Amino acid sequence: MIVKENRQKTHKKRKDKLVVLHIITGLSIGGAEWMLYHLLNKTSRNKITPVVVSLMGRGSLGNRIADLNISIYTLDMKQGKLDVTAIWKLKNIVSQVKPDIIQGWMYHGNLAAQIVDFLTMSRSSTILGIHHSINSLSSEKRTTQLIIKLGSFLSKYANKVAFVSRNSQNQHHSLGYTSENSCTIPNGFNTSLFKPSDEFRLKVRRDLELSPDSILVGSIARYHPMKDHANFVRSAALLIQEFPDVHFLMVGTDINQDNYNLYKLIQDLGIEHQIHLMGERSDISCIIPSLDILASSSAYGEAFPLVVGEAMSCGIPCAVTDVGDSAWIVGQTGKVVQPRNPQELANAWKELILLGLEGRKKLGVMARKRIIKHFSLDSVVAQYEDLYEQVLKLY
Repeated sequence: MIVKENRQKTHKKRKDKLVVLHIITGLSIGGAEWMLYHLLNKTSRNKITPVVVSLMGRGSLGNRIADLNISIYTLDMKQGKLDVTAIWKLKNIVSQVKPDIIQGWMYHGNLAAQIVDFLTMSRSSTILGIHHSINSLSSEKRTTQLIIKLGSFLSKYANKVAFVSRNSQNQHHSLGYTSENSCTIPNGFNTSLFKPSDEFRLKVRRDLELSPDSILVGSIARYHPMKDHANFVRSAALLIQEFPDVHFLMVGTDINQDNYNLYKLIQDLGIEHQIHLMGERSDISCIIPSLDILASSSAYGEAFPLVVGEAMSCGIPCAVTDVGDSAWIVGQTGKVVQPRNPQELANAWKELILLGLEGRKKLGVMARKRIIKHFSLDSVVAQYEDLYEQVLKLY
């Protein structure tokens, strides 16, 4: 505890502005990565100087972060490979930046944050960020299982462990993560950017050569087993049997015809003319308002899916699997079904379609109000800034 007290004294003597070093696994398109970007974009630069380290490359968001006039370092580590030289490089970055707070993002970023803090004796306070839920450790890769277990042991040495969802917090506590220094800070949503738009609704339909009144169900998620795109596709095939004019839009990294497994399933089900694969996009705030329904078909792993809140902010009702905090986010404004059950998901879509356009708009109005009340980006950024002050006062 003496070391922690010295950290606080050092901070007070050295400077007025906090230096917060964010260490994240990578900067490809994903919920945690977007949340980091939004946090950086809203961070009060009069009080805080943020710096970012990506263990991998710049990804799709690196240049966006650099455009915020924020220093960004990349270690260019290869996925699944330990790189001692990258840890040494990170040690040098920490020695150069002299952060008051080191904030980890996701399991690998958290582990790197704690390792470098121990190696440098940096006198920095450490905050770990958990953006994942765990129904079963066996569903994770072996290396991820090892890092999760190691993280549970190391968590008691962090100043704070910030979970993105209450469900995830409880799950990790049962795995041995300390409960004494943990808190929950949900994802936040930019309700000025993500908002209803009839203009985008019509534009996307024109781009897809669909009629203005076509029903459009969307999935926005990178291709990964936990997202269970097969569940979405099989649900689509079931719904088409009753609603042959419904169309489906799929967006995300590796969501294209070059994805053999995904596209073969679509072809095998004979629905390739009604599913539109759009790949990775940077204009999500323009695409979401075009939907009638946003679907989250995940099987596991979700903690607080960003896209669900973004859709609700756009006034789009959601049908989600009961994974992580999805059910809590949606509340009474959409449908919640069990994971890995295409028939249940198809039935949820059917119920929302039968409400008609006006019925869905009423749900959408409720959804947007819920996001504004409970999950506005400004309130979440304020929670992070309060957390920084807390850890510096406590230690």
